[in-house]
Amino acid sequence: MNDTAFSNLPALEPGSVWLVGAGPGDPGLLTLLAAKGLAEADIIVHDALVNEDCLKLAHPGAMLEYAGKRGGKPSARQRDISLRLVELARAGKRVLRLKGGDPFVFGRGGEEAMMLVEHGIPFRIVPGITAGIGGLAYAGIPVTHRDVNHAVTFLTGHDSSGVIPDAINWEAIGKGSPVIVMYMAMKHIAQISANLIAAGRSADEPVAFVCNAATPAQQVLETTLGQAETDVTASGLEPPAIVVVGDVVRLRPSLDWLGALSGRKLLPETEVRAGAAHKVSA
Repeated sequence: MNDTAFSNLPALEPGSVWLVGAGPGDPGLLTLLAAKGLAEADIIVHDALVNEDCLKLAHPGAMLEYAGKRGGKPSARQRDISLRLVELARAGKRVLRLKGGDPFVFGRGGEEAMMLVEHGIPFRIVPGITAGIGGLAYAGIPVTHRDVNHAVTFLTGHDSSGVIPDAINWEAIGKGSPVIVMYMAMKHIAQISANLIAAGRSADEPVAFVCNAATPAQQVLETTLGQAETDVTASGLEPPAIVVVGDVVRLRPSLDWLGALSGRKLLPETEVRAGAAHKVSA
């Protein structure tokens, strides 16, 4: 990329931190500002879900420091990561904290920013494309469609202790949100599905799991709320995954543009049948 594309963009200054969203996986989804920060950073503190191809945009002298957090696996404590950013900035480094998706969408970016504020460290937020929108788009599933839904709810499937958050009002969400997009929900999908069905959602409502979204390893499982636990277990799919509940999933046979590039035929909307569930595709 030539320098002209960066000419009017701010610089990553020594002693400051940029909290940058890397998007859901495809490095082509990085913003210009994210790419510029990667090219200027002295040290990049990156998450587990950041595509390694994004890190190739770092300048040759940059240090790469892993700070990934994965459920059920040994991980750095969030407070330690936040304090590390403070330490590096105080040492005069140009620090780029690279996070999958968007830093402020279930990405703990707010916690890290508050720690920087507490210690007087200048910082910039560089938003990224969150997986709940971009990852679904790569699966051919729009989060909104004016013939299907005029609202969407984003929620997390587990809290900091690893269990389903107590604060989620499943009855209200089940009754009030036509489309529900869930992060980190695969582990607890049995209980989540039961909660939504108890709230009045149909067991036949379509559900999709999008694993490793926007990467060459992307896989999509289409199923229903009542069959979600059984089908995801049988599929062998593993996180990271985005889960979407709602009739927008029925649009995938018509809108699976990535599959079409691989040779799968897109179906006109009139040919899409509601019963096309229990299907895994790359």
